[in-house]
Amino acid sequence: MYVRTTPGLYKNGQVCTLQDMNGQDTKEAFGRLYSIIQKLRAPDGCPWDREQTPLTMRSDLIEETFEAVDAITQNDTPHIKEELGDVFLNTAMITYMNEQLGNFTAADVLNEVSDKIIRRHPHVFPNSEGQQNALEGGAKTAEQVLTQWDAIKRGIENRGGEKSILDEIPKGFPPLLKAYKMRKKAAKAGFEIDDKESAFKKLENKLAELKNAAQNENAQTVEAEAGELLACAVNLARLLKVDPNAALESANTRFYSRFSSVEAQAKENHKDLANCTKEELETFWHNAQKLSQ
Repeated sequence: MYVRTTPGLYKNGQVCTLQDMNGQDTKEAFGRLYSIIQKLRAPDGCPWDREQTPLTMRSDLIEETFEAVDAITQNDTPHIKEELGDVFLNTAMITYMNEQLGNFTAADVLNEVSDKIIRRHPHVFPNSEGQQNALEGGAKTAEQVLTQWDAIKRGIENRGGEKSILDEIPKGFPPLLKAYKMRKKAAKAGFEIDDKESAFKKLENKLAELKNAAQNENAQTVEAEAGELLACAVNLARLLKVDPNAALESANTRFYSRFSSVEAQAKENHKDLANCTKEELETFWHNAQKLSQ
């Protein structure tokens, strides 16, 4: 049985309802979306939607999330609104599927995340369950908030069975994100053996080891050393307070722009890229770099 730890919502330190916060439109809009999903999944609804399961919806949820992230990165407000709607749709669809299976309801999902947020912010909600793990005097900085958050997560919320704090990281995370999260968690636990300078040095050493492995043409060793090099780069980015996922996405965007320019230059010269000389390609690329600066 699901039990709410803190009823209602908060506004100016007081419990209130959605209507008190002028959120009736939001409440009705969510209800409308959910009723549409129920209709789609009904016997007389959409054949495609009826065939879907939580497992088949996984890729859609991932794709829509990435599209929303891309819209946010581009600061494209109309696109952000559209893509967040798609994320809501997929989340609500998977929620209703579980409701049909008798696993939990939409209310269970929303109440659980509300309770969790309240519990993990005892400096804002002092009467919550998380108070027992609150920092003395309350969390005053963003860093203290994160320290307190982890203490609550590993304390009263610990589900057990985790041999390492790294077990908290979802196994389905993309490798780059997983590498970043693993090193970030390890550092927060006190395992911080590198500073910026030593991280730069280690990156240079790993590059030399990769070159040596490549010369020996041992595929297994090359793969291992390439992985170590990438992991070192991720850790260096973390030490420089750079999100490697955002940095790589930015690099991808620049590469797309520059490569498109190279294609356009080749076309202007009535050539296919495959027929261009190395010198021509380097010239096109140099021109593209100047245009994107």
